[in-house]
Amino acid sequence: MADTRLIHGRYRLLELIGRGGMGEVWAARDDSLGRRVAVKCLKPMGLQHDQASARVLRERFRREARVAAALQHRGVTVVHDFGEFEGVLYLVMELLDGRNLSQLLQDGKGHPLPVPDVLDIAEQLSSALAYTHQQGIVHRDLKPANIMRLPDGTVKILDFGIARLGADIGFTSRLTGTGIAMGTPHYMSPEQIGGAPVDHRSDLYSLGCVLYELATGAPPFDLDDAWAILVGHRDTAPEPLCARRPELPAFFEEIVLDLLAKEPGSRPQDARELVRRLAAGRGLVKGPVVPAALAPQPVRSRGLPSWARGMTTGHKATGSTPPDPAPPDPDGSLTGAWTTALPPAPPAPDRPPPPPPELLAELDDRHREGLGLGQAGRWAEAGEVHRAVAAERAQVLGPDHPDTLSSQYEVAFALSRTGREADALREFGLVAQARARTLGPDDPGALDARQETAYVLGRLGRHFEAHQVYASVLAARERVMGADHPATLRCRHNLAFNLGRLGRLEDAYRMARDVATDRARVLGAGHPDTLVSRSEVAYVLGQLGRWVEALQLYREVASARATVLGADHPDTLATRYEVGIALGRLGRSAEALELYRVLVGDRTRVDGPEDPETLRARHGLGVNLGRLARWEEALAEARDVCALRERVLGPDHPDTLVSRREIAVGLGWLGRWTQALTVYRQVADARERVLGTAHPDALASRNDEAHCLERLGRGAEAAALYRRVAALRQQSGSRGR
Repeated sequence: MADTRLIHGRYRLLELIGRGGMGEVWAARDDSLGRRVAVKCLKPMGLQHDQASARVLRERFRREARVAAALQHRGVTVVHDFGEFEGVLYLVMELLDGRNLSQLLQDGKGHPLPVPDVLDIAEQLSSALAYTHQQGIVHRDLKPANIMRLPDGTVKILDFGIARLGADIGFTSRLTGTGIAMGTPHYMSPEQIGGAPVDHRSDLYSLGCVLYELATGAPPFDLDDAWAILVGHRDTAPEPLCARRPELPAFFEEIVLDLLAKEPGSRPQDARELVRRLAAGRGLVKGPVVPAALAPQPVRSRGLPSWARGMTTGHKATGSTPPDPAPPDPDGSLTGAWTTALPPAPPAPDRPPPPPPELLAELDDRHREGLGLGQAGRWAEAGEVHRAVAAERAQVLGPDHPDTLSSQYEVAFALSRTGREADALREFGLVAQARARTLGPDDPGALDARQETAYVLGRLGRHFEAHQVYASVLAARERVMGADHPATLRCRHNLAFNLGRLGRLEDAYRMARDVATDRARVLGAGHPDTLVSRSEVAYVLGQLGRWVEALQLYREVASARATVLGADHPDTLATRYEVGIALGRLGRSAEALELYRVLVGDRTRVDGPEDPETLRARHGLGVNLGRLARWEEALAEARDVCALRERVLGPDHPDTLVSRREIAVGLGWLGRWTQALTVYRQVADARERVLGTAHPDALASRNDEAHCLERLGRGAEAAALYRRVAALRQQSGSRGR
């Protein structure tokens, strides 16, 4: 966009005047009308990779930009035009000549603005918010950098509607380890921090934070750790303004503290009330200003967690000057980066100094390295990296710090991907408990960890317990995020999956079908999540024996994924594997065999010959060789795949054990029952060791062993083993009920 210089033959870009997390702002000339304008070029992440998502998000952009363009108030920046050019979304706005409030505060080197200016700005902002809230528009990212003051004293709010686009399109994609979107933490409302739905009262809270900073020189929770700031918003009463600046009017302090109430219902109910209170208060102020004398509000929630205790206020609150003042914000007219960098406070004599920034940066780099290893399928290596980083983060940040818990979460994830479900279950449980303790039980990160706990319970065959956890998490997500939130829909999808594993196939089918319908409505018919749910519908249809319908649906999903994601995308290739499963179940093994031969070639080309998914495709090929009674070839393929899986995934990985069982199947069909018995027992012993004696897969393996004993003429041993399996199944069923 920057090199094009001319947008649609009309807007001529002249000078870059700002750059930030949402894109760039240019001073430009509207050649059609001969006026100077500002053009904001927005670069949403990922649109070029996901065409279906891009269509949905572009439509949201047009809708939000149209709403922003309809706003007409002297306190709101005018939007003249919007559109898309060469893949970049853009907004054309009035070009403002002034300074944003963040720059004004920096100009004063941390000193507050004069009281008359603070009161004037408060009235103008309240008036602008009263108008926009009446239109049903919530800003969502009100902060000093988003508020301009012009030379004549006019105050204008920037980026109405654009903060919402940030959530929809991905400008503000940086997330914490727990999944909370890190806005500008100094100005986030408690409900934003908790991931709850927000309304106009969240803007009022942010306004309170802005006015607090204008009046005192520092935000209400100016701590040295972004997470301590967030917890301060949620749990800690702000210090009264008079303690920092005694000359402030009492009525103004009362208004600001009302705005900073933790519960939305305790704040002023609309900005019109603020306009009236400010006007009335300014009319009462005559002669010397009487200092306020308000006591601190009681804290109704628990205090700061261990990793945030002992934090001190920053230099602006104490009046001390930092060694290196931050330069003026270069992108004042932009919504800035999500996470504000805070200058380090000098260490207090009674606590250890904060960890060196270089060490934290190194740990961040190593954490990203672990994520990259996981994305490459190298889960064992990824787990080792995350384990080491988690230990170091626990030492320098504390065991309950979000970054520490983020690393522990990744350790658990790697364990679950390497077949160590029992270990993963323990780790996910610890992370869920710590996040609930420090951030609250409905924190998105705590819910994520609990949801992964349910997934691992399912992998362990404990589907009834998994169902209970999924149901609990779903209720929390619906309460906090709403029924149509993508995370809520994902939890419903998982619950449908687990219903199928409980044998409640009709319930699973109905729920999966409903989730697919809701995802199509909310996200679009071609969205990857919608296609995941349609694939689950196909799976349950197969479990119900409706393989003709399953095959048709799998083929539709495969075609849609090839169009939306590309022919070589992992999801597309995975659906082709499922098409082969359906063909085999329908007795069309020759077609399935040919499909798997082509799929093995594509997987080898895309992922390499030893990738787990390449080996899965080879496994499917071997199974269909057996179905075609080509048992010598099938046995050779199973042995080769088993050896590779053992080396790549480990001897006890579920996929390795599936291949080892396939060796036993081949040996049995070739009449080599003694050898088959040895292999079946190896599989059963491994599954009991990893999954437990009552796991369905372990019981199925013991049944295989009993069948083999029958074929060897050892009927008494076979009968005893069948009875043992039946008793374990009965006990497991009783516990499930």
